[in-house]
Amino acid sequence: MNDCLTAQGKLRRVALAVLLAASGLVLAAPPAQSSTAGLARFESQAIAWHDCRTGPEDEVGAQLAAVGARCGELTVPLDYGDPGGRTISVAVARRAATDAGHRRGTLVVNTGGPGPSLDGVPLLVRGEPPAFPQGSPAVAAQYDLVGIDPRFFGRSTPLECGWPTGLYLHSAQLSSATRQDFDRGVATARDLAARCAGHRDELPHGSTRAIARDLDVVRAALGEQRISYLGWSYGSYLGAVYLQLFPDHADRIVLDSAIAPEAYGPALTRETAPADAAALRDWAGWAADHHQQYGLGETTDGVLAAVDQIYRAATRHPLQVGSHQVDASMIPGLLLTVDDSEASYAEFSAQVRVLREAARGLAVTPTPDLEQKLALYNDPGVSAAFGFSAATANRCADRAAPRDPETYFRDIQAHLAAEPLYGALARQITPCAFWPTLPAEAPTRIGNSHPALIVGASGDPVTPRPGQQAMHQALTGSRMVTLDHAFRHGVYLSGASGCVDTTVDRYLLRGVLPSTDIACSRGTG
Repeated sequence: MNDCLTAQGKLRRVALAVLLAASGLVLAAPPAQSSTAGLARFESQAIAWHDCRTGPEDEVGAQLAAVGARCGELTVPLDYGDPGGRTISVAVARRAATDAGHRRGTLVVNTGGPGPSLDGVPLLVRGEPPAFPQGSPAVAAQYDLVGIDPRFFGRSTPLECGWPTGLYLHSAQLSSATRQDFDRGVATARDLAARCAGHRDELPHGSTRAIARDLDVVRAALGEQRISYLGWSYGSYLGAVYLQLFPDHADRIVLDSAIAPEAYGPALTRETAPADAAALRDWAGWAADHHQQYGLGETTDGVLAAVDQIYRAATRHPLQVGSHQVDASMIPGLLLTVDDSEASYAEFSAQVRVLREAARGLAVTPTPDLEQKLALYNDPGVSAAFGFSAATANRCADRAAPRDPETYFRDIQAHLAAEPLYGALARQITPCAFWPTLPAEAPTRIGNSHPALIVGASGDPVTPRPGQQAMHQALTGSRMVTLDHAFRHGVYLSGASGCVDTTVDRYLLRGVLPSTDIACSRGTG
C-alpha cells in the first residue's frame, strides 16, 4: 500500500503455549523497567562527530555535508529490558542553529516510512523537490536540526532478511479479491516471514517503543533536557509514542499526516479503502477537466467508468503493458494516488491512459514512471535501500497479527461490496501473520494533555481523516490545522498551503498554538 492502517487484540500469554510449541515462535520476555543507572552509560556517551559522506555515491551524506551537518553514532541497548546485554548502533546527523543568539533548542525531524531519516536535516534547511519544494529557513536558523536513522534502518544496524523486491511487492501490493489470489498471497507472506527467521533475536526489539527509547538516549547524549519534534506519516506515530513515554522531555511537537493512535501495526492499511476511493474520484474530476489531453472521459463518472473497464479487462486476462503482464491483482496497487498536485495528476493520467489502451488490446508503451513501477514487480534482486523487511519487522513488533489466514479472507469478502476496488488491497494478509516472533510488549496507549500541533489534508488517502482526528482526540492538549479539499499525504513544506506553513512555523518558533482548530486553503497566502 501507500507508504507508509485497527489495532489487533492483545494475545494472552497463557493461550499461546500450544501455538508456540507447534510453530516454533519465539515469545520474548516482557522487558523490565530499565533503571536510570542501567541507562546512564548510554545517556552520558559522547558523540564523535564526523563528515556525513561515506563515499562518492552517498547522496544523503552529500546533502547533509552541503548544509553543514555532521554525523555520529550512538550505542543503545538492543533490549531496553536488559540494558546490560547486547547493544546496537544508531546513526545521528546534526546541524547547529545558525542564529546562535536566538537558538531555542533541538528539533528532531523524522521523514516517515518507517525508514532512514537523516535526510530530515537538509529537508528543513532547503527542501527536497518536488514533494517538498521548500524548507523553513527561520526554523533551521533557530534550532539545532537532528535526524536519526531508526534502529534497523539505513546506517543504524540495518536489518535485512533478503527479500527480493518483486516478491515483496507481490505481497504488499497484492489485491487478493479471489480465492486464487488470496492463496497466492498467503504463500508469499509465509515465504517472506520465513526468510526473517534468522533474525529472531532482533525482531521483537524493532518496535516504535524501542525507537522512541533510542530517541531519548540521543536527547540525553546531546545534553538536552527537552527536545522538539517534527514528524510526517510514520513519524507522527513515533512522535506520539515518544511524547507518551517521555512527556517531561518533550517540548514542541508537530505531527503531520497523523496515523490513528491504535492503527499502527500489521493492520496499518485496513481502514484506507474509502479514502483511496475518494482520492481516485478527486483525480477523476481533474482528468475529466483535461479530457482533451487524456481522453479518459468528459465527466468524473465517465473517467471512473474507464478505470472500471481496466479492472474488468484484467480480470478476464492479464494486460500486456510493454514487456510486462498486469493481472487484476496488480491493478488497485497501480491506481493509488498520494499527491493531488497538477504534475502528479498529469503523470497519473498518462499512466491510466496506457492501461486503458492495453485493456482495449492495443499495443502500448508504458510511461517511464509506469515502466519503473512494473519493472520492480519482476525484480529478483534484494535492495537494502528499500528497507522492506525492516519496515515489516517494525509493524510486526508493534502489534500482534491474527494467525489464521481465513480471518483475512473473510474480512476481504465481507467488505467487497462496499470497497470493490481497494478493499482487498487494504485488508490483505501480511507476513506478520506468520512472523517468527511475537511483540516483546504491549503497544503504547496514546493519551495525554501535552500541547501539540496536528497537521493533515482532509482527503489524505494514506492516513485518512478519521485517524488524524483520533490522534487529535487522544492528545487533548493539541490543536489541529487541516488543509481543506486536499487529497495528498504530507502537507507542511509541500508548497500546498502558506497558511499551514505559517501556522507550523509560528508554533515551532514562538510556541503559539492556534486558539482553536483551523482549516487552511491552498495557495501561498
